[in-house]
Amino acid sequence: MASLQQEELQSGGRNINGRVVSVAETPPAGGVSSGSKHFDGEKEYHAHPKPGWRNFLSYVGPGFLVSLAYLDPGNLETDLQAGANHRYELLWVVLIGLIFALIIQSLAANLGVTTGQHLSELCKSEYPPLVRYCLWLLAEVAVIAADIPEVIGTAFALNILFHIPLWVGVLFTGCSTLLLIGLQRFGVRKLELLIAILVFVMAACFFGELSYVKPPAADVLKGMFIPKLKGQGATGDAIALLGALVMPHNLFLHSALVLSRKIPNSVRGINDACRYFLIESGFALFVAFLINVAIISVSGAVCSADNLSDDNTNICQDLTLNSASFLLKNVLGKSSSTVYAIALLASGQSSTITGTYAGQFIMQGFLDLKMRKWLRNLVTRCIAITPSLVVSIVGGSHAAGRLIIIASMILSFELPFALIPLLKFSSTSTKMGPHKNSIYIIVISWILGLGIIGINIYYLITAFVGWIAHNSLPKVGNVFIGILVFPLMAIYIISVIYLMFRKDKVVTFIEPAKFDTVTQTQMEGGHLSASGRIEMQQVPFREDLADIPLPQ
Repeated sequence: MASLQQEELQSGGRNINGRVVSVAETPPAGGVSSGSKHFDGEKEYHAHPKPGWRNFLSYVGPGFLVSLAYLDPGNLETDLQAGANHRYELLWVVLIGLIFALIIQSLAANLGVTTGQHLSELCKSEYPPLVRYCLWLLAEVAVIAADIPEVIGTAFALNILFHIPLWVGVLFTGCSTLLLIGLQRFGVRKLELLIAILVFVMAACFFGELSYVKPPAADVLKGMFIPKLKGQGATGDAIALLGALVMPHNLFLHSALVLSRKIPNSVRGINDACRYFLIESGFALFVAFLINVAIISVSGAVCSADNLSDDNTNICQDLTLNSASFLLKNVLGKSSSTVYAIALLASGQSSTITGTYAGQFIMQGFLDLKMRKWLRNLVTRCIAITPSLVVSIVGGSHAAGRLIIIASMILSFELPFALIPLLKFSSTSTKMGPHKNSIYIIVISWILGLGIIGINIYYLITAFVGWIAHNSLPKVGNVFIGILVFPLMAIYIISVIYLMFRKDKVVTFIEPAKFDTVTQTQMEGGHLSASGRIEMQQVPFREDLADIPLPQ
């Protein structure tokens, strides 16, 4: 331990993970008084830590940025479909999904805080090359699948606002990268704040509509707390809801965003940071939960109303983002479509921001490569545009809406390949030391995770077998498709089992340095002498992530 501290001292107070560590130094002549100040002959520094609420505010940012992804067009589409097709019966999926999201997002934050590395970096150090590259490809596919709803949602918004064809709107989304970069000149935080305001304006409209249509409280509560999968397509819609709520690339993103914060490498500093990030994520996801419940309830109440006109009945039977503005007419009247389209446009851009950051961290962690944000976004967008363009030309708005559902289902099927490494890393002392998950968190997270994985595998097998049994292809074609698809299903299941039962081998946890009580308090308060010492409040937690445009 002494040699490790000496190495950290020689490296400017950083350990091998790039973490800022506490450095024990001899106090200036006269020592530190028992009062609230100490001196170095040049400047005076207060040794008292900041009040709790001010300290908490310095950690705010990552959870709210990640929560924007829970309000993107993919969520809107799956919520609208769930309400229109099943009324309130799938609200329990939203409740369980966001509880699970809170657990795993907090685990991702804890992993980054404790190890000083984000999830993709730990995957790179832990797994052999073949597994590592497969996980990287799957993570990139998840980012692209999350970008498809943004492309289609933006195209729908442009279609509503300017009445341009859907496929032209899809092409225009390729230019949104340049627009986003141009707006960043005014400050990324201002741009994110504007997007959040517009998204919450739409949320406020749904809350207003909710108070107007007054869905039966008993039915809403029953749908929220009594699990049920009845009716045609209920399982598929539930999987799409889960995929839109619990997105794999968000785990990589959150574990990296927390590294932009300045956290002392001490037991108290790590515990405080984990608690603050949990509180922030809990509040942000609670707001997202209320918004998702409001959208499903409005969709279910309006589309099941007895006095629904024939035109609106037809719309509800094929409800998409492009036709959902009529749900807000009771609150907004004739301006409902314009307000809805502007908010939908903003909602789409939120996933652009989170997807771009997630893609950067995934590429940097797995491959040790970095790209400019605009280039990274442009590459992802060009790949996501291709299927969106083909589907919008061939199938129109209905097919484009179904593509959003398919993209959300892909995210759900991809979840195990980010979730299982996270659950294993955060539950082992080789990665987390004494900060590993408690037995209660381990049991709850694995039960929920295995439940989602089981539902995915069940739906994957039953849906494919049902399609094979009822399609109109010749028997030879069905045999050929079965020969191709069943081995892929087997590989999927074997891969999940491999990740679950493989024993972690790489030790990355480094025990925080221990000092006397007075020095420890000063380190955690972030106040050291300017004479050859490190001020904890002036040094980023990770230098390579210090340029993340979040409030410091």
